[in-house]
Amino acid sequence: MIDEQTDKRRSSFWRELPILLGVAILVAVLVRAFVLQTFYIPSPSMEHTLDIYDRVLVNKLVYDFRSPKRGEIVVFEAPKDWRSNPDGEDFIKRVIGVGGDRIVCCDAEQRLMINGQSLDEPYIFSEGGTTDLAADESFDITVPEGRLWMMGDHRSASGDSLEHYERTRDLNIATIPEDAVIGRAFVVFWPVGRAKWLSVPDPFDSIPSAGG
Repeated sequence: MIDEQTDKRRSSFWRELPILLGVAILVAVLVRAFVLQTFYIPSPSMEHTLDIYDRVLVNKLVYDFRSPKRGEIVVFEAPKDWRSNPDGEDFIKRVIGVGGDRIVCCDAEQRLMINGQSLDEPYIFSEGGTTDLAADESFDITVPEGRLWMMGDHRSASGDSLEHYERTRDLNIATIPEDAVIGRAFVVFWPVGRAKWLSVPDPFDSIPSAGG
């Protein structure tokens, strides 16, 4: 009797296994499509916050409920004018300004100013005793509504809003629409020795709202 019950349980397990595997695969696909996705870093544009070949986890759901905020690191579909690959590329940069923000370079200490407030940027690339400038050229712009001003932490190696503004003087080319954002990178998970949370740096807390 015991052997018969055991055989039935085994038979039931093997019949249900394909269903369980199918459900697991479906859940994984849905999570990847709508909730979380991994990305690897292919370029030096965010060094040393993100180094080449770092892998990050991206929350794809968060911006369904709110807009991106200053200081967040986001993955976005690059505008055609930004791409080296015409088939499309996903970029990762830091949000420096949101719609309505006035961004000026620079104050007396060579810091960006956003809505009249100077911004300390401890994450800017530094190596061998040399630190990148916040920007390599003076500018005074206001971010169009519904768009984002994006900059890499490795300013001298980043094809970002500043680089495209310097080249074109066109804010629609230099900024990205909010709906191009794929999600927020919130953690480095590989390599293990570089694992860390990608939180918003404290200096962004003091930036006033546009027009405030």
